[in-house]
Amino acid sequence: MTDRGDLAGLRAVHDLVAVMDRLRSPGGCPWDARQTHASLVPYAIEEVHEVVEAIEKDDRAGLREELGDLLLQVVFHARLAQEHPTDPFGLDEVAAGIAAKLRRRHPHVFEEDAHLAEGGDEPGEEDLHRRWEQLKQAEKARVSTLDGIPAGLPALARAQKVLGRARRAGVEVDPQVDAGGSGDLGERLLALVVQADASGVDAEGALRAAVRSVEAAVRSREAAGRAPHADDGSLGPSAAPAVGPVAD
Repeated sequence: MTDRGDLAGLRAVHDLVAVMDRLRSPGGCPWDARQTHASLVPYAIEEVHEVVEAIEKDDRAGLREELGDLLLQVVFHARLAQEHPTDPFGLDEVAAGIAAKLRRRHPHVFEEDAHLAEGGDEPGEEDLHRRWEQLKQAEKARVSTLDGIPAGLPALARAQKVLGRARRAGVEVDPQVDAGGSGDLGERLLALVVQADASGVDAEGALRAAVRSVEAAVRSREAAGRAPHADDGSLGPSAAPAVGPVAD
C-alpha cells in the first residue's frame, strides 16, 4: 500500500471513530447509548461467524462488508472503554497495545534475531509457534501451556487448540481410542481431531464444509420435492428423504 493509501485508510478509520462518537454521544442514537460491553457480546460473536462464512464461501464483497461490521465492534467497544470512570482507554491504546505485542512476539523480525530474515537460516513454522507460546506464557505468568484457551470455543476447535498447545510444549497426547473404534462418542470425536491435527487439517472448518454440503443437498431436495399442486406451498412427500447417515 502506498503512503497515500495509508493516509486514506487512516482517514476512513478516523471517520468511523467520529461516527461512533456521534452515535454514542447525547443527541445520538438511543440504542447505541444503551449498550454495554456485555450487551454487545452476541453481536461480536455473530460478526466473527459471518466473517468466517464469507471467507469459506470465497465471497469477496461479503468479506469486505463483514470485516467492516467486525471493525465496528472493535471501535464500539473502544468507545465504551473511554467512558470507564477509573480505567479509561480508547482505540489508540488498543492499537498501540497490539502493535507492541506483535513486535514482542516476533523477535526474529524486530529484535535480536532479525538478521535471520536477511539471508540466515529461517526458523521453521513449528519453531515460531513454539516461541510464540513461550513468550505468551512468560508475559502472562501462566502456569500451564493450556492457560488462556477460551472455554467458549466450539468443542472441536477447543480440542484441536489443546492438542496443538500440548504438542508444542512437548507433552504427548495419545488417545487410546481409534476414530472408528468402540469407545464412547467423545473419545471417538477426539481421536478424529487428533488425526486432523496430525494432518494439518482444521477439524472445525472441515466439519463446517461437510455440513454445508448436507445443507445444499437438503435445499436441493426440498426444491425438487415441492408439490406443484399444494396451495399452501408445503413440501410434497418426496421432499423429506434421508440425507447422509441421519434421517429426521
